[in-house]
Amino acid sequence: MNSIAKHFLRSEFACKCGCGFDTVDVELLDILKWLRDYFGEPITITSGCRCVAHNAAEGGADQSFHLFGKAADIKVRNVSAREVYEALVENYTYQFGFIEYSSWVHVDSRAFAYHEEL
Repeated sequence: MNSIAKHFLRSEFACKCGCGFDTVDVELLDILKWLRDYFGEPITITSGCRCVAHNAAEGGADQSFHLFGKAADIKVRNVSAREVYEALVENYTYQFGFIEYSSWVHVDSRAFAYHEEL
């Protein structure tokens, strides 16, 4: 088992193309650990680290935080994307990036606050 934090494995964050990119930002892990403890439910990482080629294939932004191991798209078991987004914004009002999609939430450890509901 390749645990990088309580409840999280490095492999969950690895680039889906198989290139081996799996370096995760410590602040991102801290946000996700807080979220896991807050809801008491497992978190599924649907997209974590992305190499340049995989990011382009996914239609990601040129300077996506996924490229730097600073972002994850997530789902929390038994919790709506709305509830996840609201908990993150309430707890981290003045920092980090959160984007609410219909069934998942983008979380990143950028140095400034950016919160968006789509």
